[in-house]
Amino acid sequence: MSEEGPGQSRRRSWAAGPSAREPAGSWLSLDDDGLLFQIEALGDGHAEDARLLEVVRSDRHFFIRQEAAKRLRDPLSLKAHAEDRHIGQILVRGLNRREDLDYLERLVRESHHLEVRKAAEAQLRFLTGRLAE
Repeated sequence: MSEEGPGQSRRRSWAAGPSAREPAGSWLSLDDDGLLFQIEALGDGHAEDARLLEVVRSDRHFFIRQEAAKRLRDPLSLKAHAEDRHIGQILVRGLNRREDLDYLERLVRESHHLEVRKAAEAQLRFLTGRLAE
């Protein structure tokens, strides 16, 4: 991955389908369709955040990683992935407490990705409006 400068886009390369390096039983050993099925089949009370984070950290297509991020029960575990523009957007939607205001403000100031900054600004407006009520 190259460093991002003004006017440059930093795109993460992705891999279609499973890698031969993935251990048997890992969700990452599934093809894209099977992996999406596993993610979408999770119930609300699932205990698969570790597997979902494995997908988020993977080199799979951004859509698959976003779907995994959306299904996490603890969206705060995405903070380590805030610089990933696709995951950062999911992260900010899960921030809804007074304690999250500072973090959202920092993302608005420091994120390299317009999509993340815009999502953080929208969530910040929503949260400050809700807290003012």
